[in-house]
Amino acid sequence: MLAVSRGMTLKKLAEKLSEYTGIAYSYNSLLGKLNRESLSLKEAGIIAKILNYNLEFIDLNK
Repeated sequence: MLAVSRGMTLKKLAEKLSEYTGIAYSYNSLLGKLNRESLSLKEAGIIAKILNYNLEFIDLNK
C-alpha cells in the first residue's frame, strides 16, 4: 500500500530494490515475500528509504 501511495507499482519497487541492493528482485519474488510475510527488516528499511519513509522503534511503555 505504501508503494501505491507513492504512485509506484510493485514491479517498479522490485526494480529499484534490485538497483539499490545489487540483488535481483522481481515482481513475483517481492510479492511472494510480502504474502509469506518473510521480508527481512533490512529489506523493509531499504524499501522505506526508496519510498521516502522512515522506520523507527517506539517505546510502548512510555
